[in-house]
Amino acid sequence: MSAWPVGPWRALSWVGSASAVALTAHSLLNARSLRVPALDPPPVAGRVSVLVPARDEEGRVRACLASLLDQVELPDYEVVVVDDASGDRTADVVADVAATDPRVRLVRSEGPPPGWLGKTHACHVLSRHATGEVLVFVDADVVLAPHAVAAAVDLLRGAGLDVVCPYPRQLALTWSERLVQPLLQWSWLTTLPLRRAEVSPRPSLAAANGQFLVVDAAAYRRAGGHEAVRAEVLEDLALVRAVKAAGGRGGVADGTALATCRMYDGWAEVRAGYGKSLWSAFGSRPAAVAVGIGLAVTYLVPPAAAVTGSPVGAVGYLAAVVGRYAVAERTGGRSVPDAFAHPASIAVLLGLLADSWRSRSRGGLRWKGRAL
Repeated sequence: MSAWPVGPWRALSWVGSASAVALTAHSLLNARSLRVPALDPPPVAGRVSVLVPARDEEGRVRACLASLLDQVELPDYEVVVVDDASGDRTADVVADVAATDPRVRLVRSEGPPPGWLGKTHACHVLSRHATGEVLVFVDADVVLAPHAVAAAVDLLRGAGLDVVCPYPRQLALTWSERLVQPLLQWSWLTTLPLRRAEVSPRPSLAAANGQFLVVDAAAYRRAGGHEAVRAEVLEDLALVRAVKAAGGRGGVADGTALATCRMYDGWAEVRAGYGKSLWSAFGSRPAAVAVGIGLAVTYLVPPAAAVTGSPVGAVGYLAAVVGRYAVAERTGGRSVPDAFAHPASIAVLLGLLADSWRSRSRGGLRWKGRAL
């Protein structure tokens, strides 16, 4: 007698497996259409402002600045760093670098006024000091390849975009990072129609990464800049949406060869980092519940069915593994054995989503010593 269950469970397994197959097929198509910046870009015409918001980054900002000062094919650029009321030696490190290179300027901020979040205010301050035709926002924990800025600006202009986020290669070392961090690229490569998303003003068809965000200065101002998204936790996504709502075009691109970033170090930082922002990723609590159910049906039900002997569940699980593997290979992540743990990744993500909403409901969200 077959161990394969019947009824609603079997129907869920079929739905989940079919969804996994369809989404993996979509991710493979997206991987082929993903815009890739040039490895040998031409010199950039016009002035470029590279803008770095920094709060409590004394251990990482020096490496970031070294990579920014090593940029090629940038005849005219400035690097402006805002120290966002750091409690460590971030400002001193930046000042030391600025003393040896006139391209670097340090701006000090006393922190956000009421109604603003820290990073949005820091980026707003940076934009007020920028003099370039193109604004390049770079997080202090990002290290750029020498051709990164020129390649990103070349892509912005060559593709006729107003904003582009070349997604950095995400460095993941501990078990929690390896489970969660690859889902960043996997999520938009799997779900978004990338080329349509570039031109559509629909908020749901947007993806972004503020770690490395390049925007035409005029388009930035037309959209209201960071002042228009002053209270948004996911300010990068909100800014891309604002640029598109103002008639601009843009989205994500392949930044694997341009930048690297290790966002978090271990489970405690992963949990805190996703806890502060994951609640806002889907717009509302009902939307978050719907997304959670969809993820569970698509990526948890099939492997559970496969354990009971279901060939349909096995197909769904293997489709998910193929999708995760392909995205990892495309974006410079770990493909094997990590792809086989995709159900565990989704389970952890759902736990983080629930935890984020719970903290949000209790008013306990904080980041870098500030209430959100």
